[in-house]
Amino acid sequence: MIPRIRRNLRIAIAIGGWFLAAGACELAGGEPATRGEVERTWEEAFARMHRWERVRAAGADPGTMDGKLMVGYQGWFGAAGDGSGLGWMHYGNLSAGADDCTVDAWPDMTGAGSAERYPTGFRNADGSAACVFSSYNPATVDRHFRWMREHGIDGVFLQRFLADLRTPERYDFRTAVTDNVRDAANRNGRTWCVMYDLSGFDPERDGMELFYKDWRVLTDRMAVTRDPSYQHWKGMPLVALWGVGFPGRKYRTADVAGMVAFLKNDPVYGGNAVMLGVPFGWRGGVRDAVLSPELLELAAKADIVSPWSVGRYGTTEEFSSGLPDFQTADIAWCREKHVGYLPVIFPGFSWRNLMKVRKKEPGRAIPRGDGTFFRTQGLRLIEAGAGMLYVAMFDEMDEGTAIFKISNAPPAGQGCTFITNGEQVPDYFLRLSGELAGALRAKRVPSGAVPARGKE
Repeated sequence: MIPRIRRNLRIAIAIGGWFLAAGACELAGGEPATRGEVERTWEEAFARMHRWERVRAAGADPGTMDGKLMVGYQGWFGAAGDGSGLGWMHYGNLSAGADDCTVDAWPDMTGAGSAERYPTGFRNADGSAACVFSSYNPATVDRHFRWMREHGIDGVFLQRFLADLRTPERYDFRTAVTDNVRDAANRNGRTWCVMYDLSGFDPERDGMELFYKDWRVLTDRMAVTRDPSYQHWKGMPLVALWGVGFPGRKYRTADVAGMVAFLKNDPVYGGNAVMLGVPFGWRGGVRDAVLSPELLELAAKADIVSPWSVGRYGTTEEFSSGLPDFQTADIAWCREKHVGYLPVIFPGFSWRNLMKVRKKEPGRAIPRGDGTFFRTQGLRLIEAGAGMLYVAMFDEMDEGTAIFKISNAPPAGQGCTFITNGEQVPDYFLRLSGELAGALRAKRVPSGAVPARGKE
């Protein structure tokens, strides 16, 4: 009882300090999530995990990936005042309103309820506080999935970074987001599945058991693969392992092969289909990939292969010129091996603010333009024979690949600059994604240029 009292006291203190720092906009909202603060022990964190036991709304078919347009969902944004007790996460420190923000896009908050709007130290042009959302808040995640439903986006790969599962606090945050995603997917008739991102994972430090234990816990306590909205492939629950075949990783292809074997063949926790996230040059060991026969052997054992294309080309011309040697040849290889092929498309790229905080060069930015770059990728891949698409990403503001509604009037003049959709409406790339989803389902590519959709 005492730990719970102490935790509630911490919440009260945090909320009090937050309100003292608040201005006009924020006094109307930014309520802490009803879940309360994250748990501080493994026992408490595991005790919070539960199964879904309600009815799913009709919508996208979770039984197949054929004809699906899926998006990556980070779900890792936390805000001061969201009730988690973890403060700002993946935004940088937004309290100061200085140049230590790490996102390159600012979320469009015009449709958000007052309880979802968490104030920052940044100011809008009219002097009001600029607000952001938290993935810890279930209302926000439900709103995101409502946008997916409205635009015909089928579902999400929920990112689950192994490096984020080392402490009970961060683990419980991920559980909260998983709850939010699962609930929103079921309410809105979308699908979802777990994508383990291996970036930053170190078997020597973390131990391979970190993965095996987590999958057992997700299966036993949350029964994720029995969720009515959980995405399947050929009758099996789909689990994605992202990040095999890239150079400089501390885990080996053999480590990932063990994970694949466990997910597919374990007598209790197996029976799953596995998707592998691999480098763009995975077949030939070129560009961003290691040259490894073991990687090709593992890919042939997978159910779906998904090469990462973000930043591998930056114009429609570069994409089109590389299509025969990469994606079209990938499709041929996958057909020969009877493996599904899930190509990645993206709207643009920018991580200037993130790299500035890390004191690194930002590298090449890829403008969004009028959407031709994004739309061309999808249409040409459908023409080449791709039967499904993965959009990177739905909510990735750090790297500027977010397709959800971003602000065309972000706060400015405070050391950080933000990308916008220019003359297009905030939901422009949601609309384009919906068009591509329709083309996939119809197996027919529409003709014509990018639809003209100016400001509304």
